[in-house]
Amino acid sequence: MTQATDSNAAALHATPYGTLPPASPMPSRKPISLPRILEMRTRGEKITMITAYDATFAAVADAAGIDAILVGDSLGMVCQGLHTTVGVSLEHMRYHTEMVARGLRRAQGTAWLIGDLPFGAYQESKEQAIRSAGVIMQAGAHMVKLEGGGWTTETVRFLVERGIPVCAHLGLTPQTVHALGGYRVQGKTDDAARTLRKEAHELQDAGAAMLVLEMVPATLAADLTAELPHCHTIGIGAGNGTAGQVLVLHDMLGMNLGKMPKFVHNFMQDAGSVRGAMEAYVQAVKRGSFPDNAQHAW
Repeated sequence: MTQATDSNAAALHATPYGTLPPASPMPSRKPISLPRILEMRTRGEKITMITAYDATFAAVADAAGIDAILVGDSLGMVCQGLHTTVGVSLEHMRYHTEMVARGLRRAQGTAWLIGDLPFGAYQESKEQAIRSAGVIMQAGAHMVKLEGGGWTTETVRFLVERGIPVCAHLGLTPQTVHALGGYRVQGKTDDAARTLRKEAHELQDAGAAMLVLEMVPATLAADLTAELPHCHTIGIGAGNGTAGQVLVLHDMLGMNLGKMPKFVHNFMQDAGSVRGAMEAYVQAVKRGSFPDNAQHAW
């Protein structure tokens, strides 16, 4: 092949505007699944999760070894400039989930993909919840996430019985931040801790396979993790005793437009690249150096 032919071939495979390549590289790991997540939990390996909202960042996260990607309704704040997540619609979530799923398919496609059910998409009834979950699953998600305990238990059971994996979310639940009185640590009092513990057990019994614990005291989160063998806890501001960790992409890259939360570490500052920052995050979570309870927890 001549040099000119080589150049022509390279030009055919080049893509403009920083888009993803047309061909997928061979995966460097097996796809993450619920059985594989259980295996990780059983052998004591921490689960790494990060948010992503578009194809390129999703592909980079997958290549960096992130186990699970959450298309979070946090996109309302970090992408849309909203003050809370309440303004995010089901159509917004479908659109961003499709982009992330497309990015994963164009790259390795090994990360477990979770899509948030936004405010107003599941509160009306179980039937509304399954319609909304269908939209997110058809967009490419492997699992849906919803917030809160108590009344959500039967919704979780309804979805799981119909083949939809569910990630629950307790502690600080951003969709109900107004009812909570702001972004505050949850489960601090004995009564609040008892309620949170009761709801967590109910959600596991209903079939929730994962549970995000946000801004929950580290001791309580560690206790819940030990008590919930079939529901894998993912902490954010909940200490290092959970089965895994999640951070908002923009936070861990030091791109937060407001005050950086206490539980965040800027992995970009020493990494030199976005992929390097994600790899550093994976390594820190896996070896247990992040989060540091003395610095990042309550």
